[in-house]
Amino acid sequence: MNPLFQYIIAETVKLQLKKKHQTTTSEDFESVLIKTKVELSHLLRESFFIIIGILSACFGLKGFLLPNSFIDGGVTGISLIISELTELPLSILLVAINIPFLLMAFSTINKQFAVRSIIAILLLAVSVHFIPVPVITDDKLLIAVFGGFFLGLGIGLAIRGGSVIDGTEVLAIFISKKTSLTIGDVILIFNIFIFLIAAYVFNIEIAMYAMLTYLAASKTIDFVVSGIEEYVGVTIISDKSEEIRLAIIKKLGRGCTIYLGKKGYGLETTEIIYTLITRLELTKLQTEIDKIDSEAFTVMHSIKDAKGGMIKKRPME
Repeated sequence: MNPLFQYIIAETVKLQLKKKHQTTTSEDFESVLIKTKVELSHLLRESFFIIIGILSACFGLKGFLLPNSFIDGGVTGISLIISELTELPLSILLVAINIPFLLMAFSTINKQFAVRSIIAILLLAVSVHFIPVPVITDDKLLIAVFGGFFLGLGIGLAIRGGSVIDGTEVLAIFISKKTSLTIGDVILIFNIFIFLIAAYVFNIEIAMYAMLTYLAASKTIDFVVSGIEEYVGVTIISDKSEEIRLAIIKKLGRGCTIYLGKKGYGLETTEIIYTLITRLELTKLQTEIDKIDSEAFTVMHSIKDAKGGMIKKRPME
């Protein structure tokens, strides 16, 4: 490990122990040292995803969509429409229109997610304003497909990094908690509204290409985040199940179910944890698990349907 990186970790551990008024015994120091290493390694990896995502989205916007007056769905689509009508800089609009959604994220998701998203959107705005990108093509089909691809790649990588660069999903989560609509329903309705505005303000052809751009972007996002749906079921098997259970409840604010099972080789009885989270919380959950037991066996799978508990269903179901 790099000596400078090792020194930073050691000093961070000492500071954490000092804040907790603990004596720096070798056992305490080693325990906090492991957790700090995990946190810093996750932070570096997630920051890398966010930065690459921002550059990809910037390339999609400036190399394809913006110079050819194309639009997309979500907050980015609204920003592109207003920029085209008013000639206001897209960089300013991306920040201004996302502000309400980012403020909503503090209460809807969590503070860490909201802060990361604010930083990511500010960096995207700076990139769009200052980074020169040549116009790649003027072919409308290529613009829609590849503009949507690079924008979707950027959004997907940002989600992998524990943030968003488009506040649509934050609004969808907020509304889904207040109504019987699902997150997918809200995003679909929101984008239909944007495409109707595009058809009225510009023409039907632009609106149709906007739909194609949105489809390319959404499919790319699904691919980048490994097909994770709105909710993800997570099964965790670890010798430190009690610590993980408390982390899920206290750090993520989520419920979980504990059931007993037997290991295949030794037939020892073990506790198995099952929890249901949104894809935006997946990064934080994995970080908390790694801090407690990096060798924990974790299985994640998409949830197509769920009933009861805190999951709201549509009236017709």
